Amino acid sequence: METTIPRLITAEEFSNLPEPDDGTLQELVKGVIETMPMPNFQHGECQVAVAFLLHQYAKANRAGRVVTETGVLTERNPDTVRGPDVSFWSAARLPLDEVVKGYPQIAPDLCVEVLSPSNTAKQIKQKIKEYLFNGTKAVWIVDPADRSMKIYRSPLESRSLEEDAFLDGEDILPGFRCKVAELFG
Repeated sequence: METTIPRLITAEEFSNLPEPDDGTLQELVKGVIETMPMPNFQHGECQVAVAFLLHQYAKANRAGRVVTETGVLTERNPDTVRGPDVSFWSAARLPLDEVVKGYPQIAPDLCVEVLSPSNTAKQIKQKIKEYLFNGTKAVWIVDPADRSMKIYRSPLESRSLEEDAFLDGEDILPGFRCKVAELFG
């Protein structure tokens, strides 16, 4: 029996594909398209809250750009394009007036993943590694189920915050501060 090897596609080809008709989300992993289920309501509400808080901060301070579910190129040959729930690029990394076609060629300063019931620990660990090894300064893993979050600056070390704690933007978002509970809508 002959096994067919799928044709690997590039990040550029992936960026030009139409949105799936069924609304599913897709990522490119080592040249192969992977489909994920549509997030649930709680996930979406949390994603909007995080994006809103970061967007308010970025706009008020002309600090950078905030996007949701936008491709982040993490590997080349074969290409991997992840779609973090929320990403922040500082104005220093990605100037506010720069027009981006496809995916930015530089890593975001911050990637935020909101956990969903369909996520596995292995998947999340892999994404954290990819983001950080590609130049992202920090990854926030936000868990709406237990209203907590983890901050990663390295794949092997994290800091946990419960909903009554305060989240500080550190050197990535100087002056940003909110209660972790605000991330949940």
